[in-house]
Amino acid sequence: MLLNPQFLLLFVPVLLLALTLHEFAHAWTAAHFGDPTPQRAGRLSLNPLKHLDPLGTLFLFVAHFGWAKPVPVNPRYFTHPRAELWVSLAGIIANVLQAVLYAAIWHLFLETSSWGALRLIKGLVVLGVMLNLSLALFNLLPIFPLDGSHVLTQLLPRAQALRFRAFSERYGAIILLALLALGYVSDVSPLQVLISIPRNWLANLLLQGF
Repeated sequence: MLLNPQFLLLFVPVLLLALTLHEFAHAWTAAHFGDPTPQRAGRLSLNPLKHLDPLGTLFLFVAHFGWAKPVPVNPRYFTHPRAELWVSLAGIIANVLQAVLYAAIWHLFLETSSWGALRLIKGLVVLGVMLNLSLALFNLLPIFPLDGSHVLTQLLPRAQALRFRAFSERYGAIILLALLALGYVSDVSPLQVLISIPRNWLANLLLQGF
């Protein structure tokens, strides 16, 4: 599907915006809590080129899985005890808000329209909902290096958090790659099941349930 020119016309701008705002949200939130590191690294920017990882972008088109450059953060600068939690959640929240905004555009301007020229715009808006929900749910998974692992670390009691962080940083990437590989060698993709079921339910709620 990623080789379909019409699909790419929709997919690329929606993806760039989703990834850029996700990473910018991490950077802005860290800066808000006193950390100058993201700004020094040039990540307090809405320029997609500041956030794209060349290898992650290549993998997106080859393996249908990719990533942006993680925002560098130094927790020693934080001025709030829950700053790390909010920095970790910021990218996920940014994607959820984008999905809600796309859904609002759908209901305000497109839901009852039958004009053929709007078909491409309708596709873009629906894709915006689906893609941003997928990114939010994917990043919520408590597997290092995804945001969800950092969120869970911040929510656990200190002793359990230290044990989870040590385990996650050691084995998280292996677990994530194994889950991805299973999707290619079996009829059922664990990641697709974990993401697609709640994504489809939420997308239906946003597009049909208002």
